[in-house]
Amino acid sequence: MQGVLTLAGEGSRMLPWSRGLRKEFLPLFDRGANDRPVLKPVANLAFETLVGAGVRDFVLVVGGPDSGVTARNYFTIDRNFLSRHRHRAAQIDETSRFYDALSRVRVRFAHQPVPRGFGDAVLRTARLVGNEPFLLHAADAVLLERHRGDLPSRLAALRDREDLDAVLLVRRVADPRQYGVVEATSNGREGTYRRLRVHAMEEKPERPRSHWAATAVYCFGPAIFGALRRARSRSDAAELELTSGVRELLADGGRVAALVVDPTRAEWRSVGSPEGFVRALLRTRELADAGAEAGPVRSPRRGRPLK
Repeated sequence: MQGVLTLAGEGSRMLPWSRGLRKEFLPLFDRGANDRPVLKPVANLAFETLVGAGVRDFVLVVGGPDSGVTARNYFTIDRNFLSRHRHRAAQIDETSRFYDALSRVRVRFAHQPVPRGFGDAVLRTARLVGNEPFLLHAADAVLLERHRGDLPSRLAALRDREDLDAVLLVRRVADPRQYGVVEATSNGREGTYRRLRVHAMEEKPERPRSHWAATAVYCFGPAIFGALRRARSRSDAAELELTSGVRELLADGGRVAALVVDPTRAEWRSVGSPEGFVRALLRTRELADAGAEAGPVRSPRRGRPLK
């Protein structure tokens, strides 16, 4: 299974801090090897989630004022860094673990020179992803799970088993007007998770027709690329939303399902706004302090197979 991480947004809601900086590299807490809190960039946590879901082939969408230099540097193994700081073994242990994970996957980069929407970012991966299914995770948010990667792996398993065009991850929110809103009906269960059959999707509607809000975690078949191209040809909007691609899939008879986040087992936290970042920082510190029984699992140990 391939994985796409998007790291090319401007982060306009984080201005003036985000001028020239990457919101995907804001720090959140995690548990380190010694079960003590450590800080990791959001993009690092999103990467670990997809690794936990079985992804071994990554495409990172980069861009912005630094043309992706920050992301390229961070996701490149720097043995000299480890050598320079070898006297600080405790401090660089997490970097060693991250490099170990990087050494066992392939990382390629797609460039989005101008931020023109989430859908445009995904479309720019088409040549690299090819005619294969892929997991998609926006790198300015984190999925907090007790077993990291469990939910994305279930999206992928469902998509593969039934050859679906897309599987979305949704959650119930009180005010869905700031999200991509899904209209769906119950369709049994996928393991212990509620499953929905998706009929329609709308981006930030004034009058939402449901309380189901999409998180930025998806599993797609290759048909999404053609759907995004059709959506672009039908609109002169400056930005191409991923929601428009999902709507094209549905209009063309595509089969789209969704799994519902169980709030007792997982949480979705975005750092796309100052308020969201503060809430995510405080929540991840709480989970990191609480220990293994209450929060997301730590990174795999060095040398341990990434299942």
